[in-house]
Amino acid sequence: MPRTKNNVAAHKRHKKILKKARGNYNARAKLYRTALETVNKGLKYAYRDRRNKKRVFRSLWITRISAAARMNGTNYSAFMSGLKKAGVNLDRKMLADIAARDAATFSELAKMAAGN
Repeated sequence: MPRTKNNVAAHKRHKKILKKARGNYNARAKLYRTALETVNKGLKYAYRDRRNKKRVFRSLWITRISAAARMNGTNYSAFMSGLKKAGVNLDRKMLADIAARDAATFSELAKMAAGN
């Protein structure tokens, strides 16, 4: 019985990894073993940072709301507490967008929050 080799499958597997490793320098883009390490590390970072991105954006929104609240004579926690008591159901993303783009509307929201 003739000896079988895995050339076709191995070549396909290597090409898949090397395609993902494009854009790296030198051996990281050209040699399979090094490229495999680079690709695996990159995929780990991508997985981790898809979760971290949510934290970073929430923190940015809170910073923007806090700055706008201080311009209207209150602080972040009092502003958020007042909105909750007033029954305003806007999430932080929308509040940050309003704070950045529409100062008049945000000042109305601040007045509503201060009233409660």
